[in-house]
Amino acid sequence: MLDDLAAESAELDALVAVLPGPAWTTPTPAPGWTVAHQIGHLAWTDHAALAAATDPDTFAEIRRAAAADLTGLIEAGAADGATLPPADLLARWREGRAALAAALAAAGRVRLPWIGTTMSPTSMATARIMETWAHGQDVADALGVERVPTGRLRHVAHLGVITRDHAFGVHGRIPPAEPFRVELTAPDGSTWAWGPGDRAADVSGPALDFDLLVTRRRHRADLSLTATTAAADEWLDLAQAFAGPPGPGRSASRAG
Repeated sequence: MLDDLAAESAELDALVAVLPGPAWTTPTPAPGWTVAHQIGHLAWTDHAALAAATDPDTFAEIRRAAAADLTGLIEAGAADGATLPPADLLARWREGRAALAAALAAAGRVRLPWIGTTMSPTSMATARIMETWAHGQDVADALGVERVPTGRLRHVAHLGVITRDHAFGVHGRIPPAEPFRVELTAPDGSTWAWGPGDRAADVSGPALDFDLLVTRRRHRADLSLTATTAAADEWLDLAQAFAGPPGPGRSASRAG
């Protein structure tokens, strides 16, 4: 898991490390966020996760601030990073993610506090992969770069599946009582599956499309995902693999 987190981070690092200074101010699809804001956000969340693993007092302060205004806290963290010279911001992100990886490797079998929940070190690493991949997509979109899908998409898809009930909840909906069968086509053509194996898939399609949906990086109308039940169809309109409010999401670029 930590190897995959390092690889996902390195891919994004390679994308931004070569950018000239002015390119860091390129707007990304997230309203008000430049490339620098995206990297600043990743650096800030790594800092918060490191505090959760190593510094209870500091994380308690972060948790209190999040309870008062989570959106404001996230925006402030990204904006703080964006004020730095690109070289300094890149150094902050590199140092922070290395320290976090070391802390998670040493954490053992514990539950780490997080905003609104607790997480195992493995789950924390999975969440960091998801965040890095999703914000990396924002950067790639801003720069007009098409990334090559990898097997690391499975981590993002897994979070998308297991957060189903959370997605219903943040929209004020009651989740279905039964789990869904989800079957996704991996980048290598194999099938990744979750849920009961004795039934047809409730949701199917390319893993890349599912990941773009659950990170709310594409509108559902622009993706090739199929839902075969009414409940699954509802879920695809609500799905999100991250904590916090869903936000407005992306507009569709085509009808469908």
